[in-house]
Formats: sequence, structure tokens, C-alpha cells
Amino acid sequence: MNNKEFVAELAQRTGYGQADTQRMLTNVINAMSDGFQDGDTVAIPNFGMFEVKKKMERIMVNPATQQRMLVPPKLVLGFKPNVAWKEKIKTGKS
Repeated sequence: MNNKEFVAELAQRTGYGQADTQRMLTNVINAMSDGFQDGDTVAIPNFGMFEVKKKMERIMVNPATQQRMLVPPKLVLGFKPNVAWKEKIKTGKS
């Protein structure tokens, strides 16, 4: 499902116009993005939790040259789905 299809489906379910729905969706994503920039965890009830994690620096080895390199620390975004969603995906139920 692409963005256009998602917005159309969401607009139909909520009863708002597609332009209004797109604006609401953009505002939600911008608010989540601001939270991620601050290092906050964003939890969506009955869906899951997005959290920013810090990966520590590590040493990696280039398999072609066997050269060791230091990989700097970085922040990554992780998602932990709700337990009910995990079960639905695992069992293939909708």
C-alpha cells in the first residue's frame, strides 16, 4: 500500500477529505519525528512502540581485505510491535 492508497483508505474510514487526512497524517509524522529527535520513545496504543537506541562503537573487519575498521556510535530507530500484532502476523490472521 503506497501513501496515496493509505490516505484514501484512512479518509474513507474517518469521513474526512483526502486533503485533510493528508495534513493530519503529516502532522502526526512530524510530531513523532520531533520526539525521535529529542530521543523520546513514541508509543501508539494497540499498535507498538518506536524508540531511539544508541548503538555503541565497534570494530568491524572488511572480509575482502581483512582490514579492521572502527565503526562510530550511531542512533537507530527501532520498533517493537504490540504482542497482539505479533501474534496476528505470526499466525497469518487478519
